[in-house]
Amino acid sequence: MNYRICVITGSRSEYGNLYCLMKNIKNDKKLTLQVIVTGSHLSKNYGFTYKEILRDGFKIDKRIKILEKGNNANAVSKSIGKGFDKFSNTFKKLKPTIVLILGDRYEMMAPTIVSLIHQIPVYHIHGGEITSGAYDDSIRNSITKMSWLHFVATKEYKKRVIQMGE
Repeated sequence: MNYRICVITGSRSEYGNLYCLMKNIKNDKKLTLQVIVTGSHLSKNYGFTYKEILRDGFKIDKRIKILEKGNNANAVSKSIGKGFDKFSNTFKKLKPTIVLILGDRYEMMAPTIVSLIHQIPVYHIHGGEITSGAYDDSIRNSITKMSWLHFVATKEYKKRVIQMGE
C-alpha cells in the first residue's frame, strides 16, 4: 500500500520543524507526500513564505487561503470557519491516507476537525506542551484528542498526553 501523507503547514517556523520529515517522506518509495500550505505562508505581510517550500523542492498540492485581516477574536474565528469548507473539498480531492499536523496554531483546527469527520487519521507532533496564558493550549489539547498517533518532544509531554486519555 502506498500511503499518502498530507502535511499541512501554516507558518514558516512550523515548516522549519517539518522540513526534514517532509524530505524523508518525499524520498520514501512507499510514501507519497502531499503538501497543503495555509495561514501566514500565503500572506504578503509575512513574505509569501510558501515560496521557500517551493525553493526547497517540494510540490504544493493545495494552497488554502483562510487568513482574515487582524489578529482579534473575530478575525481568528472567521479564519477557522473558512477552513472547514476549503479543507473538506481538498481532502475529498486529494484523498490523503494520513494528515500530519504540528503544534497548536488555530490554523490547524479546521483541518483536524475535517480529518476527524472524514475518518482520516491525524498524526500530531508536539502534543502535551504548554503555552502559558494563550488559547494555544486548548487548541493543542483539542488536536491531541482528535489525533490517532502522537509524536511528543519529551517524557513530560508524553505523560500529559497519556493523562488526557491518549
